Amino acid sequence: MKNENQSGTESNQERKEPKVTGVGGIFFFTDDPEATKEWYSKNLGLAVNEYGSTFEFRNAHRPEEINYLQWSPFKRGDSYFAPSKMEFMVNYRVQNMEELVKNLKVNGVTVLDDIETFDYGKFVHIMDPEGNKIELWEPVDSVFTDMGGETTK
Repeated sequence: MKNENQSGTESNQERKEPKVTGVGGIFFFTDDPEATKEWYSKNLGLAVNEYGSTFEFRNAHRPEEINYLQWSPFKRGDSYFAPSKMEFMVNYRVQNMEELVKNLKVNGVTVLDDIETFDYGKFVHIMDPEGNKIELWEPVDSVFTDMGGETTK
């Protein structure tokens, strides 16, 4: 039997299958993050900020909704990628973070930390079988929309 709220329909959280819904960010090592951001801005037109560049796109299922992807160069060796020894880290947008993490643990996936919640979303880090650290993000895109600022479109 399905869980239903008082109006007779499933709650939004219960309907959402715990899964990845897209790419949320691309993070990579560089010797000089500031020079890298400048090069990408000058030569490829990226709108850069202190973190890299925030790309704006429309949600395929709700075209009126703006979503975001973060592109960020990190100083080579930054501990944020640890324990991975790779030169990059991918951030995936997810839905139903709590259930997804439960499923990952049941499947024996290494979950590196507890879910952290910020005004712009929830985060947790896992490891894939090849030693890549992966960041999972359940976004609150409206926070970025409300902040304004230049984005790469």
